[in-house]
Amino acid sequence: MQNYIPRSITARVEKKLRAMPAVAILGPRQCGKTTLAGALLSGRGESLHLDLERAADRNKLQDPEAFFELNADRLVCLDEIQRLPEIFAEMRSFIDRQGTNGQFLILGSASPDLIRQSSETLAGRIAYLELTPFLLSEIDGRTAPDRLRQLWLRGGFPRSLLAKDEAESFDWRQDFIRTFLERDIPSLGVNIPARRLERFWQMCAHVHGQLLNRSKLGDSLGVSHHTIDSYLALLEQTYLLRVLQPYHPNVKKRMVKSPKIFIRDTGLLHALLAIQSQNDLLGHPVYGASWEGFVIENVIAAHRQWRPFFYRSASGAEIDLVLEKGRKRIAVEAKASSSPEVKRSFLNALADARIDKAWIVAPVKEAYPAKNGVTIAPLDVVIRTASGTLKSAER
Repeated sequence: MQNYIPRSITARVEKKLRAMPAVAILGPRQCGKTTLAGALLSGRGESLHLDLERAADRNKLQDPEAFFELNADRLVCLDEIQRLPEIFAEMRSFIDRQGTNGQFLILGSASPDLIRQSSETLAGRIAYLELTPFLLSEIDGRTAPDRLRQLWLRGGFPRSLLAKDEAESFDWRQDFIRTFLERDIPSLGVNIPARRLERFWQMCAHVHGQLLNRSKLGDSLGVSHHTIDSYLALLEQTYLLRVLQPYHPNVKKRMVKSPKIFIRDTGLLHALLAIQSQNDLLGHPVYGASWEGFVIENVIAAHRQWRPFFYRSASGAEIDLVLEKGRKRIAVEAKASSSPEVKRSFLNALADARIDKAWIVAPVKEAYPAKNGVTIAPLDVVIRTASGTLKSAER
């Protein structure tokens, strides 16, 4: 495929196809699922792709049993599966009759919770994988500061990142937001006025990286905190919002109980806040929090098998990201300054949370050691080096 940028998830998808009858690739619209599927199918000989947003392709499934039997020797890719959730019962019957792996590749823009039929009907027969917008590890020249800053400003959606200039990128993101609110949300069977959800999304952008205050958000919109929870769940389940839970180690301290919220793609964050250029971002109050979210998404995506949290005590000791697996804990702090300091409160938090390894991620040129075993490093170095640290911890 010409100009195709390989995705880091590819090997995992191929492995799951060898091990499971069905594999679902889920993620936000326009993040590259169809392009990835095209690359996977092109290397597998006989395969078939159906776009369920096209009436012609949906019509081919009027008799699903007959269609699946006719194409029993092919890998069938069903794109935008949330348009036809009733197909899962027929898929289960066919999968059980065939008894082979690698039968279906499913693409969807909603989480398993929103396409509940799949998790209920295909239990034990399907594996779920998440595709994010482009990550720093996936783009060319990832160590170049200008490339990193472009990804940070524009976000990782392919059409936004690869636009010819900042104006085209910004326009695409605004169109994405409008289409999501006016078309995608109603198509999921969710009845929320587009203008109200847009206001809520913008409010989330203004408190990006802050503790969630449901009552404050509810008062601003004139709705209950239960309604706020439903809005949060919607944006979280469509992969546009991250609700990061607090870490509660077994220490005798009063801990913060509220989660933090982040707009997962910084390009969308900046579009919601009308940030169009690097200069706009540098002068905006969200600058530091935007960098924090950018770092968190890239680090979490690189280490999906670890559980992510943030740490904050009532006294103010804080860690932006704690990754935990078993008894191992890694701390990642994001600092947008090119000369970050290791503060006493951060060191106190490391001791409280019993951290094994700590990084401060900053826009610096190379990694260097700081006090108390903390390492200051650029994001790409942290992803590569921390990957080795985490893999060693798993063994």
